[in-house]
Amino acid sequence: MSIYDAIIADHEHHRDLLNRIADTTGDSEERKTAWNEFFYDVKSHAAAEEETFYSKLMSKTWGQDSARHSVEEHAEMDDLMEELNEMDMSSPGWLNKFNTLKHDYEHHMEEEEEEVFGRAREVIPDDEIEGYGKAFRERKEKEKGLVDKKREDSLED
Repeated sequence: MSIYDAIIADHEHHRDLLNRIADTTGDSEERKTAWNEFFYDVKSHAAAEEETFYSKLMSKTWGQDSARHSVEEHAEMDDLMEELNEMDMSSPGWLNKFNTLKHDYEHHMEEEEEEVFGRAREVIPDDEIEGYGKAFRERKEKEKGLVDKKREDSLED
């Protein structure tokens, strides 16, 4: 599986989770379960994406701006996700913030798939990025186990 296919597969899963969360109400078990899955999957996805894909794109002059822009968006969405994680899911404020996250993340995924991937394909030869899909998946699995530790470390800073 190519890095592009691996990322798109995650994006499809994330779109599904966003829609499932949007269809829930209050502090329901369904919302909690979907949010938890989304939270951990997106955090590990973003970290793996930065380490395997964006690091490669940044090494190519023509890819640096695209990569930096996407990494900045990751940081903004991470902040929103952390805020949501600490809020009462049944409050109107939670839903408003979630709708902002949903809008921003859907835009981010679309931009990645339509613009960033196009730029990456121009600057990274296929033979150089072969195997990155597997590296991305492996890194993502490792990152899933580090989400809570990284959160604790960042709260201590």
